[in-house]
This record gives sequence, structure tokens and C-alpha cells, in this order.
Amino acid sequence: MTTTASTRRHFLSLLGLSAMAVSCGTTAGAASRGQTRTLRYQGWAGQVTLPELAEDLGYLEDVKLEWVGNTISGPQDIQSAATGQVDFGGAFNGAVVKLAANNAPIKAVVSYYGSDKYAYNGFYVLKDSSIRAAGDLVGRKVGMNTLGGHAEALLDLHLRRAGLPRGDIGKVEPLVVPPVNTEQALRRKQIDVAVLSGILRDKALATGGLRPLFTDYELLGAFSAGTYVMTDRFLTRNPQTVRTFVTAVGRAIEWSRTTPHEEVVARMTDIVKKRGRNEDTAPLEYWRSYGVAERAGLITGKELQLWIDWLADRGDIDKDRVTLSDLYTNEFNGNKASSSVTKSGS
Repeated sequence: MTTTASTRRHFLSLLGLSAMAVSCGTTAGAASRGQTRTLRYQGWAGQVTLPELAEDLGYLEDVKLEWVGNTISGPQDIQSAATGQVDFGGAFNGAVVKLAANNAPIKAVVSYYGSDKYAYNGFYVLKDSSIRAAGDLVGRKVGMNTLGGHAEALLDLHLRRAGLPRGDIGKVEPLVVPPVNTEQALRRKQIDVAVLSGILRDKALATGGLRPLFTDYELLGAFSAGTYVMTDRFLTRNPQTVRTFVTAVGRAIEWSRTTPHEEVVARMTDIVKKRGRNEDTAPLEYWRSYGVAERAGLITGKELQLWIDWLADRGDIDKDRVTLSDLYTNEFNGNKASSSVTKSGS
């Protein structure tokens, strides 16, 4: 009986080790059971987002994207993520900080856009405009894609650094204008200043007749400007799906950096044509960079701290209620093993 008991204990021990080995070998498959493998999101008309590029490249593996419509507003996009209308949303980091400071249960997981010598937001006027300096913007209308986002923050930062008093800054009027209509609104003099970026900016400049006042790249240098966020609940329930998504976005960033421009544009054009949303593909030829500063979209914290300080200085948030480390995570970025930093546009 002693031999039999000993043999049984030995067998159960081996069985346990075997089960552990199998478990370790199939962690991803087991962990992903019960997790959603479909991610709802909002797109941008005429543009290819990094998740869309990642899916087309096969980096999302068995995770599928479900397009629910388009947006022109980062703050709206992350609010939709926070309320569960979509599974991820992206916005300017200042908007991310502000939403989190208002107790939204969100966390930034990967950077997806930024500013460099190719990808930047520029503030443009007509070539014959009398607007030459920050002080000339008082009483003028500035057209941008959304309020509470990247463009409005950079406008405020520019005016502050120029030494304008708060009263005068308050007299500069930001107006929401759909990105595809911003150039036209400026040329028709419906606005005094147009905030243009990416392919729409370069297309407008190629037409001529515009003059830059300043750019965010001139103001701050190269920096990652926005992150994709997900809710804490989604991260807890779907860790393997999130890891697949974040890692794929990071890989797509690096693919766009290292692939010849013509090939990237051709791929984007094909993606837009295949989705059949009646979009103009001509501006895509002006694409140059997503502008993400860090390798594979890894978040350093400095790109969020900048806007924590700015929002606190404006009185928009209570700085003591914001903990930087709670705002973001690189846990799901499978590219983090290689910690080297690659500057976009270099």
C-alpha cells in the first residue's frame, strides 16, 4: 500500500507538471477564450489610421476591427471609449489627461500620432493677411477640427509664450470646422486662420497662396501628441486582445517608418479603396509620417506630464488629483523589449 501510494503521488506530481507545461504553452489561447476579438472603433474620412494599417498588414492576427463611423474629434472619440460606445479611442494627450482627471476609468496604451518635420499642425493665413504675430490674433477666428483638443491647446500655448494677457487670449475665437473644409473656409475668408495638418495641409500648401504663422513642431520640437486609450474594465477583461492590438499598432508605426514612401502610400490608397466609403484618395500622396516620437508608440510619460502642467496652470484640473503613473501603461506593448528610441523623421 505504501508503494501504491508513493506511485500515485509520483503520478499526480508528473501530471501536475505536465498540466503546467501545457498551460504555459497555450497561455495566449486559454487566456483569450471569452475575450472579445472584435474591436469597435471610429475612423477618419480619407485617412488610414494605424489600427487599419496594422489590420491590412496582418499584424492584428485574429483580432478584427469593426468600423462604427467616422469622427473629426479626438475628445469625442475617447469619450466614446470611456462610455463603451467603442472599444478604443484616440486623442490629443491633453484631452486624455483632462478626461482622466474627471474620473473617467481610462488608460493610455500606445502613442499613435505626433509632430515631426513631416507630420505637424500648422496655423496658416492667406498670404496677403495682415496677421503677422500672436497679438494680431486678438478678435480673429481660428478654424480647427475640434475644441478641447490638440489645436486649441497649441494655440493657447503659443499665445501664452508670446506674453499675451489672459483677457486678450480670451478674445481669440477658436471655431470648429471639419478638416476637409478648413482650407476652403480660409480661402473664402470665413475664418482668419486655418489649422492644417498631414495630407490636407500639404495639399493646401501645394495649391499655394497660404503663409504659416507657426507650427507645433516649431513650438515644441518632435513629440508624441496623442494616445489610444481603453477603459480599465476592457483591459482587465481582454488582456490578450489588448496586447495583440497594441503590439500591432507599434509594429505598424515601425513599418511606416522603414518602408519606402511610395509603398506606404500605395498600401493606404488600396485600403481606402477597398473599404468602399466613397472617399477621395488623392490627398494620400502627401502623407509623410505619423509623427510618433518614440519607438513603436511606447509611452514615456513626458508627453502626458507636459499637459498635466499646462491644464493645472490654466485651472482646468487639480494637479494633486492626477497621478502620472495611473494615466498610461506599456504593459501590453510587445515591442517594449527593445527599448531603443527612434525619432520620427530622422
